[in-house]
Amino acid sequence: MSSTSDDARNSIVIHGHVSATPELFATIFGARASNESDVEADGAIFAINPSAGVDAETINLWKSYDDVQMPRMVIVTVLDGMELDFDDAVMVGSRVFDPLVTPYLVLHGDSGTPIGTISLQDLSTVDYSTTPPTIGQGDDELVQLVEEFRSEYLESTEEFGAGSFAAGLIFPAIPINPTNGLGIDIAKTYLQELPRRD
Repeated sequence: MSSTSDDARNSIVIHGHVSATPELFATIFGARASNESDVEADGAIFAINPSAGVDAETINLWKSYDDVQMPRMVIVTVLDGMELDFDDAVMVGSRVFDPLVTPYLVLHGDSGTPIGTISLQDLSTVDYSTTPPTIGQGDDELVQLVEEFRSEYLESTEEFGAGSFAAGLIFPAIPINPTNGLGIDIAKTYLQELPRRD
């Protein structure tokens, strides 16, 4: 491997049923889509399509990383017209993988389209339906709506502290919409926490 800064990237592998478009996400995140375990990777992303659930092969791949405490993240496709949503996918993922944490929740526009996120850490919002995305703060009504989720999230992450994703101690679930870019920046921020290769 050459030593240019581009080649010093982390080795990320992405898994998931074909309906979750792991190949597309591999391109977005500079990862390698695979249906085989790679314990030499620096991290693993598991793509879930809420409408399709999680297949047995993907569950087995998740479990194959338990012994090496691989940093793992779940990305959930949140697209227009999906019957099931991010919350459904997180519930299923927490049941078949390990308990997942949700640092961000999905915000929907007036038509029900997923257009943004709210951070459960600082209650900041991002509206991806604008160019560039609009950053703001949750209003009182929104803050009240997410308060219970926020308490659960803060409690679950407080125990492990900073660096817990890179240490393979917590498993974030991130909503992603490749059409408008929703959540892609969030997932990339988590991946940047992984130690860089020399």
